[in-house]
Amino acid sequence: NEVKVLGTSPEKIDAAEDRHRFSQILDSIGVDQPAWKELVSVADAEKFADAVGYPVLIRPSYVLSGAAMNVAYDAEALRSNLELAASVSPEHPVVVTKFIRGARELDIDAVASNGELIKHAVSEHIEDAGVHSGDASLILPPANLSAEVLERVKDIGNKVARAFEISGPFNMQIIMQKNEQTPDHPDLKVIECNLRASRSFPFVSKVMDSNFVEAATRAIVGEGVPKPVDLMKGSDKWPYTAIKVPQFSWTRLAGADPFLGVEMSSTGEVACFGKTPEEAYLVSLLSTNGFRLPAPGKSVYVGIDNLTETRIAQKVAKHFAAAGYPVLTDSEATAQVLADGGVSGVKVIKFDYDNRRTLRDAVFDSNIDLVVNLAKLRPSDKANSNYAMRRMAVDFGIPLVNDQRCAEMLVDALEALPQGTATALYGSQELNIETPVDVKSWQQYLDMRK
Repeated sequence: NEVKVLGTSPEKIDAAEDRHRFSQILDSIGVDQPAWKELVSVADAEKFADAVGYPVLIRPSYVLSGAAMNVAYDAEALRSNLELAASVSPEHPVVVTKFIRGARELDIDAVASNGELIKHAVSEHIEDAGVHSGDASLILPPANLSAEVLERVKDIGNKVARAFEISGPFNMQIIMQKNEQTPDHPDLKVIECNLRASRSFPFVSKVMDSNFVEAATRAIVGEGVPKPVDLMKGSDKWPYTAIKVPQFSWTRLAGADPFLGVEMSSTGEVACFGKTPEEAYLVSLLSTNGFRLPAPGKSVYVGIDNLTETRIAQKVAKHFAAAGYPVLTDSEATAQVLADGGVSGVKVIKFDYDNRRTLRDAVFDSNIDLVVNLAKLRPSDKANSNYAMRRMAVDFGIPLVNDQRCAEMLVDALEALPQGTATALYGSQELNIETPVDVKSWQQYLDMRK
């Protein structure tokens, strides 16, 4: 209809949304990505998965919030997830990619003008890759990225901006994986690029004191476009960190599994500043609706599966046991894993997961006031103890930690508290309204950089 579209052209936006075309463009500009293949048939997908090794990620085109995107750990899951992806996006290609376990994920929010990178921010996920960026906890400035990695990320941003001739906002997700041959030079692989503003644009604008929305708007209309600037240079010296954590509404979704995966589930977010990542994380977590630290005299439940890192499960259980909380689990095998890590006296409770009334009574009789479920596999049905405990926590108003990296970060944050604060948090019945750190305004944190 000859309608003039300001900013990045619709053709380029379409190329980024089409999984096959997007992957082809990345290959053509020398930007690394996980091994991929466009779906032609289920048999071809299975052959590809066998070649690269499970797990694999099924990625439909033209979807929002990761709809119908799933990780398949075996051929049966691959077949069922391919059917779902094809039904959600029947007219567009479905791409299958290698899913890299244990990798870290980076979020890049950026603005470009006529293919030139104007400004960008690099945030680091606390959770491993595989959790949708909308459900992930973001650290800015990143806590574990070298100047060399930040420079490589900027180079990727420049290449993508030029290839798609971007004028306006864009957002990328990059996974970072250790390379055994070059330990100081990790692999960086692009897994997603959206040629639009992301939900983290306001967050990075506040943290960096630089209005990304205004810059993107000026780039779109082509008026008063700011000069390119590298906001990440020197950010490792900033005297503060900000962390954005997700807010979920599991209680409004009866029966839904409170599990973090590649499809987005959160409905909001909370962002807080702190002098350290640990401080910022604890304040952010305590600011979300429904989370509190376990009250004195209550119990902490720990659940795992075969993919859970035993080191983290042991670390979490050991911390709460040392703080005076009885640690509970529902299997002798899990209790043995925790005992192997030096956690003695773990009590095994046999829950009747098929009877909600009996389950409720058992949970309250056990005084459970925090559920730490570190399972990495989403169950195929509801006859699963990890699903039952996650859902039970939500339904009964018990705080839930459902990611192993977040659980480790919580423990690190609690152990980093000044002794007096820690005593107050664990020793007071009023701990839910205790402020563990000094409260400062946004401007006060910005003034600390001067």
